[in-house]
Amino acid sequence: MEPVTCRTCATCVLVEKFSPQHTSVQWTASAVTACAEFTGADSARVRTCAALRDSIDAAVAGGRIEVGTRDGDVP
Repeated sequence: MEPVTCRTCATCVLVEKFSPQHTSVQWTASAVTACAEFTGADSARVRTCAALRDSIDAAVAGGRIEVGTRDGDVP
């Protein structure tokens, strides 16, 4: 997993991409409280943060996050 910092709120999460459609995000408690889309919400009910999604997409486009497979191969 690679760290990605949200370009909107500067919170940092760990990200792994297994395909263009599949993204695994590991949130910490501090990241949830720092995210404007999660603040005051039941985080189990919030499916995604649009700003973080944009930041992850930018990291993939910039080559900072590779899209790989679960066994570690990068297509």
